[in-house]
Amino acid sequence: MSVEAQTEHKEKAYALLKADAERIRKLIEVQMDNLTLPQCPLYEEVLDTQMFGLSREIDFAIRLNLIDEDTGKQILSELERKLAAFHEAALAGK
Repeated sequence: MSVEAQTEHKEKAYALLKADAERIRKLIEVQMDNLTLPQCPLYEEVLDTQMFGLSREIDFAIRLNLIDEDTGKQILSELERKLAAFHEAALAGK
């Protein structure tokens, strides 16, 4: 595979993982705004399931050498910070 093709695959993998992280953020935001409270088991189950799925995607991309481990950790960490901010805002709004 050419260097150009490898770079393209890596960029696509990163973009897809970031898009999945954003999709999870939006899902949780909608859920918190309209459906459930942060301490609700449904909320926690959706969050845990989505985060686990994303972490598996990231692990797969790392194993394929499409992203490095630090980048994968950064994606998860950034999403976790955003979700923590939503959670704090929801608790403050009670």
